[in-house]
Amino acid sequence: MFKIILIAVAVILVTIGLVWLIDKYVPSKVKPVLTIALWALIFYLGYLTFMSIYEPIQFNKVKKQRYAAVIERLIDIRDSQLAHQQVTGQFAPTFDNLVKFIDTAQFTITQRRDSTVIDEELTKRYGGVETTKEITIIDTLGFKSVKDSLFRNSDRYKTMMNVPNTNDQFKMEAGLLDQNDIKIPVFEASVKKNVILSDQDQDLVIQENQVISVDGVNGDALKVGSMNEVKTNGNWPITYGESD
Repeated sequence: MFKIILIAVAVILVTIGLVWLIDKYVPSKVKPVLTIALWALIFYLGYLTFMSIYEPIQFNKVKKQRYAAVIERLIDIRDSQLAHQQVTGQFAPTFDNLVKFIDTAQFTITQRRDSTVIDEELTKRYGGVETTKEITIIDTLGFKSVKDSLFRNSDRYKTMMNVPNTNDQFKMEAGLLDQNDIKIPVFEASVKKNVILSDQDQDLVIQENQVISVDGVNGDALKVGSMNEVKTNGNWPITYGESD
């Protein structure tokens, strides 16, 4: 883009030079037409130069606003999935399952405490000499609604599957990943940048899909979790908020 701007500026300067030469050497009858045409060209090139700077600035502004809104939804999806795993031992395969879970599920509130009890087997083995052992007791203190814990008085979880500013939904998968012969629950929710920025300049969208940067969202999608790794964080930088 910087190279294009330099070329446009160079052409403008050359055109201004031509205007000066026409004013100095061209016959007066022809001069007005050529001068008007060249000034029109100067203004047109100036406009192109301005837009080459202005459009990327506006694109980045829109991109950051939309990414922020998308990331808020992805965080809600992740928190809901982690709650689902905590209660059921696995991640929800669909948004319908996830919403129904939030509407009905409860967290169990527990308290762990250590206690000392008689070890009957060792006591018998030692001829009646009383022997004790340490155990951990988990007491159930009550239950708390998942919906109240995660969303309080909000019902935004009912629309968390919808990608903001579009008519599309996030893609979500859930399953088991085999690691060292152990089946580990995993999930992934994602949306392509092309969907988020569908109404923007497509050349700039193509550039955005190729971003590799510490301060940018690398790759062609925003996502949280992974079907190929055991992780539940998002792929956005800290400038958009915590991804863990």
